[in-house]
Amino acid sequence: MNSQTRRYLLPGPVGAIEVLEDLPASEPVVGVAVIAHPHPLFGGTAENKVVQTLARAFVLCGWRALRFNFRGVGASEGAHDAGQGELQDLLAVIEHACQGDRALPLALAGFSFGSFVVSHALQALGPTRAPQKLVMVGTAASRFTVAPIPSEMHLRTLVVHGEQDETVPLADVMNWARPQRLPVTVIPAGEHFFHGQLPLLRGLVMRHLRAPTDALP
Repeated sequence: MNSQTRRYLLPGPVGAIEVLEDLPASEPVVGVAVIAHPHPLFGGTAENKVVQTLARAFVLCGWRALRFNFRGVGASEGAHDAGQGELQDLLAVIEHACQGDRALPLALAGFSFGSFVVSHALQALGPTRAPQKLVMVGTAASRFTVAPIPSEMHLRTLVVHGEQDETVPLADVMNWARPQRLPVTVIPAGEHFFHGQLPLLRGLVMRHLRAPTDALP
């Protein structure tokens, strides 16, 4: 994302996981965000433009942002595992991110396939380790079984989707969100990769991150 991005490897379930970490310009750090990228078999990486936009939004709001490559992508070892192994990768990065200070707030974000994986990480973490903020963009509800978001997390969750998403139709995301009564923010004329609308996406995420959470359940 910028010249200050730090790249490193951390131990994962099937070998090394490549991490790209960005730090905010000022202290103290608000929290740590872990961001999951789109489908590895269709070119998804931690350097995807939407993923970089999410990381930038977190950094500008004072969060430490960790992007990472799922197994088999970039310098991450292993092979694609249809979401199951990728969930274990994400949980390993979360454990790494929270080492040393579990009191530091956690945020999770995902784009497309990454949102699917994030939804299941949320279930695996349970209520005692629930993130303070959750961001799901271009949620791949038509392609995978995206887990429901617990009702107590709804006010902490931002779901963003493009009106004209050609990869995941908006109707499919609404069908996933409707039974939960989970709000969805729709970007008019937005496509799956939000061409020409990444600044708008960044602004929506920053507004969500800056909303107070001390009064939320």
